[in-house]
Amino acid sequence: MPVPRLKTYTGPAILSYGFRPFFFLGGLYAGLAILLWLPMVFGQLRLLTTFDPVDWHIHEMLFGFLPAVVTGFLLTAVPNWTGRLPVQGRPLGVLIALWMIGRIAVLFSALIGPVAAGVLDCLFLLAVAGVTANEILAGKNWRNLKVLIPLTILLFANVLFHAEAFFSGTSDYARRLAVAAAIMLIILIGGRIIPSFTRNWLAREKPGRLPAAFNKFDAATIVFSIAAFSAWVAAPLSYSGGLLMLGTGFLHLVRLARWAGDRSLREPLVLVLHLSYLFLPAGFILAGLAPLTPSTVSSAAGLHAFGAGAIGTMTLAVMMRASLGHTGHALTMSRFSQAVYACAAAAALTRIAATFDDADFETLVVLSGVLWTIAFIGFATAFAHKLFRPSGRS
Repeated sequence: MPVPRLKTYTGPAILSYGFRPFFFLGGLYAGLAILLWLPMVFGQLRLLTTFDPVDWHIHEMLFGFLPAVVTGFLLTAVPNWTGRLPVQGRPLGVLIALWMIGRIAVLFSALIGPVAAGVLDCLFLLAVAGVTANEILAGKNWRNLKVLIPLTILLFANVLFHAEAFFSGTSDYARRLAVAAAIMLIILIGGRIIPSFTRNWLAREKPGRLPAAFNKFDAATIVFSIAAFSAWVAAPLSYSGGLLMLGTGFLHLVRLARWAGDRSLREPLVLVLHLSYLFLPAGFILAGLAPLTPSTVSSAAGLHAFGAGAIGTMTLAVMMRASLGHTGHALTMSRFSQAVYACAAAAALTRIAATFDDADFETLVVLSGVLWTIAFIGFATAFAHKLFRPSGRS
């Protein structure tokens, strides 16, 4: 018997499914936060936060924007995994409120104090982890419990971030740990949805070679990724760790090639998933080259390939696809959406390029920030009517 979905819910459409509010808020905040950060980092604006401009930027991307998107995805995916009704209405509203409280607390931490701000900020991820665990356990969907591991690590990284900033004045280990947790989510979830969506499209539109099924090679790549990230978080400039990161990057290149992305050129909504994943091996390779060729590649190159590249573009690609699919719209990418994604990818490439160009560093950082803002505010603006209205209405 099919599980009923939204029959008992009669409230606002925005609170009917987790992806609706959190994709909109995540996209909007990603753009607005960069608009605030650009004048901050160049000394033209001061906010009432105890974080320095760089730490505030890193924190709000990793623990503000990213958790919003991850929450939107999980609250939409978990009901499909478990067959249970989605979190909606008042409980969903509470999660939204906790996310907003965290953003306000961090922004005004100089007024309320860093300890209070840290506690308030960490409540959101704690609640999301609790809700996700409860739904998976209640649905007896044991195999998906593994998503709780990177989610819990992300929560711990947030606690560590506040502690590091409080005791040493800046973050170090926490930022790498958070990036590692986020990339592991992409490795796990992306490794499921990218070949699946590609296979579905190819089987319907272009019969022939299909993405390889998950096998021992994928499992080995995941194990190497965990080992490489463990070394990178602990000692990012370790020579042996660099070799491990470099090797893992090439494993992910092979993994991506096995998913037949080259056959999806005619469908941008599928292609962008492959392009986004491509930033992931780039991050591993650049992070691996940093200790091996320090005079050529800085540690910031890999960090931004992971952050602005893999995390930024993958979240945007997934938000677009999920928003279309779950609101009853055709799974096709409009010209505007393609332009939005192109801006996000260009923002990532420009930010990576800035790490190699001291002479034009400020210009490239500003250009990257502007492109990023256009991309994410563009997404929020273009998809708002789909997210705020009941499914099937445009």
